[in-house]
Amino acid sequence: MHIIPAIDLIDGKCVRLTEGDYTQKKVYNEDPLEVAKEFEAHGIRRLHLVDLDGARAKHIVNHRVLERIATQTSLRIDFGGGLKSDEDVRIAFESGARQVTGGTVAVKEPERFLGWLQQYGPERIILGADFKDGKIAVSGWQEQSELELFAFLEDYIQKGVQYSICTDISKDGRLEGTALELYKDIIARFPGLKLIASGGVTAIGEVEALREAGCYGAIIGKAIYEGKIRLEDLIERG
Repeated sequence: MHIIPAIDLIDGKCVRLTEGDYTQKKVYNEDPLEVAKEFEAHGIRRLHLVDLDGARAKHIVNHRVLERIATQTSLRIDFGGGLKSDEDVRIAFESGARQVTGGTVAVKEPERFLGWLQQYGPERIILGADFKDGKIAVSGWQEQSELELFAFLEDYIQKGVQYSICTDISKDGRLEGTALELYKDIIARFPGLKLIASGGVTAIGEVEALREAGCYGAIIGKAIYEGKIRLEDLIERG
C-alpha cells in the first residue's frame, strides 16, 4: 500500500481544515516546499496536493506551488482542487503533476471528465469520491449531491476509471479514525479498483488496517502534522 501524505493549500500555505470547513483552518507551514522536502527526506515517494483556493474559486490557483514542489523534489504528485476545465488540467500536468483528481467535475460535467480519461488515460486521472452519509459531496465539500457513493463508483468504473480517492468528509481532519468498514465494502464490490482511502487516519494501527483491507493507498494529513503518526513509523512499514 502506498503511503501518501497530504498538503492542502490556501494562500500558498500548508494548512488543514476540519470537515472541509474553511473557517476551521490551521496553518502548519508558510512554505509547502519545506514540508514536501521533509516528506522526501523520510523516504516518502508520493504526495497528495490539494488546491483549496482552487476548489473555492472553481479554477486552478496554486499551480506555482505545484511547480516548485515538482521541480525541487522527486515526489510523485497527484493534484486536485478546482480542476474544472481542460485548461486547468493542462496547466496541472505542465506544472508537474503525475496524476490529477477530478471530483466535482465528475458529478457536474461527466462528459468532460470522461474526455480527460480518454485524452490522458486511466493511469493519470483519479476519480475523487468525497462523501458524507453515503452521498457524494462536491465544490470543496460545500454542496451535497443526491448521488449514492456505490452507484457513482460503479458507473465510472464501467467507463474505465481505475483509481479513486474516497474521502469520508465526516471524518476528515477530526482524528477520530477511518471509514474502514466502508472501504472494505468498496474493495469487496469493486476488486479491480485502486482505492485510495482518505480522511480520519489517526494512528499507525489504522494504516496497517487499511493495508490489510487491500487499499491501494492511504492519504494521511493532520495525523502527521499533529504528531499522531511519525514519518519514521510510516517508512518502517514501507
